[in-house]
Amino acid sequence: MKSKAFIDELAKQTGISSQEATRRSNLLAQLITDFLLEGDTVSVQGFGTFEINKRKERLSVNPSTGKTWLIPPKWVPGFKPGPTLKEIIKQLMP
Repeated sequence: MKSKAFIDELAKQTGISSQEATRRSNLLAQLITDFLLEGDTVSVQGFGTFEINKRKERLSVNPSTGKTWLIPPKWVPGFKPGPTLKEIIKQLMP
């Protein structure tokens, strides 16, 4: 689902305008981002947890040249689905 379709469905189901749905969607994304940047995790009961994870440094190899180099550690955003979401998906997907 693309952002436009999500916004349209949010507006339809809540009875608000598309502009207001866009504003609220952007606000939610900004709040989650801000909390993650502060080092917090964001848990939505029944849905899951947004968190920041640290990837370890690792060696990588260019397959065409065989040259190796070290990829430094970095921080990446992550999402861990909650048990309720996992169960719903498990029941709906074959």
